[in-house]
Amino acid sequence: MYMHVFIIVMIVIIVVLIIGCIILYFVGKKLQKKQDESQAQMQASAQTASILVIDKKRMRLKDAGLPAVVLENTPKYLRRSKVPIVKAKIGPKIMTLMCDDKIFPLLPVKKNLKVQISGIYIMDVKGRGVLEAPPEKVGFFKKMRNRISLNK
Repeated sequence: MYMHVFIIVMIVIIVVLIIGCIILYFVGKKLQKKQDESQAQMQASAQTASILVIDKKRMRLKDAGLPAVVLENTPKYLRRSKVPIVKAKIGPKIMTLMCDDKIFPLLPVKKNLKVQISGIYIMDVKGRGVLEAPPEKVGFFKKMRNRISLNK
């Protein structure tokens, strides 16, 4: 008796999970298509500019000092997330810009760079010379593992 109820409950749970996965697949596909279209629009409107990076941080959109239009157009669930923010001097103006996650570690502070900008978004760095990523931070357990392996 109890075994039949357990099997029926498990079958219902599995069916619900499969339906959920199928829905997530199609929603993800739709969102990916939307992101590709917006990325193409940003690439089309991108300009190359020379900037002097003053400061860079990961901050919340509210605390970053971005224009009010940016905050209004951002979905509510993303307003509290931390994003890479760069304060840079473009010509005579000091501006607050957002940055792509992939290139944020590559941006050196207090250096002149040629970057590709679309609005207030830094999309790519065209550096003078080779830009190198900073060395990876080594965690506590990795340090201990390295010490143990050196002592052997």
